Amino acid sequence: MYVVVVGGLLFLAFAYFAFAQGAAARNGGQSAADAAALAAAQEVRDELTDGFIAALGSPVELADWLRGRGPVGDGATAAAQLASENDSDLLGISATLVDGNPAFTAEIETNYTAGDSVIPGTENMHAKANATAVIEPRCEIAPGSDPLKLVEIDCEDGMRWKIDPKDIVEADLPYPNDLFSVHLAE
Repeated sequence: MYVVVVGGLLFLAFAYFAFAQGAAARNGGQSAADAAALAAAQEVRDELTDGFIAALGSPVELADWLRGRGPVGDGATAAAQLASENDSDLLGISATLVDGNPAFTAEIETNYTAGDSVIPGTENMHAKANATAVIEPRCEIAPGSDPLKLVEIDCEDGMRWKIDPKDIVEADLPYPNDLFSVHLAE
């Protein structure tokens, strides 16, 4: 009787260990998906900032770029790199809108498995996960600003930028994180 009870307890311990291995693989996969989605969104945020700066002096285009509506890539290169650095493969990246803001969903699969355990098949199972990162505009063109003469930009953190489209100096321009925030969607 004692041997059967101890054997059963050992089996339960190994089964719990297998579930813990699976949870660790899943958490690692989710971290890789989070990193990939954030990398894609940050790459696109940089492109939005470059487009905004290029559109200075064009009132119609300027507002669209500042709202995150400019034509940009999908951030797949940065997402694949971060997934790889987290020992995972990027299965896909898709662009969507979340609350009207550009968002990027990364789907990954880990290169590692949960490992050998008392549960058959876990040695061949890879964790899959996805995450979505959102780019939110932080600034807007100040009311009464004339984009052909002096562009005034008000940001939510109280910063105010004044940019002369005829005399653009790199040191006077906002950084990408000044214009847009990037975060994971809930």
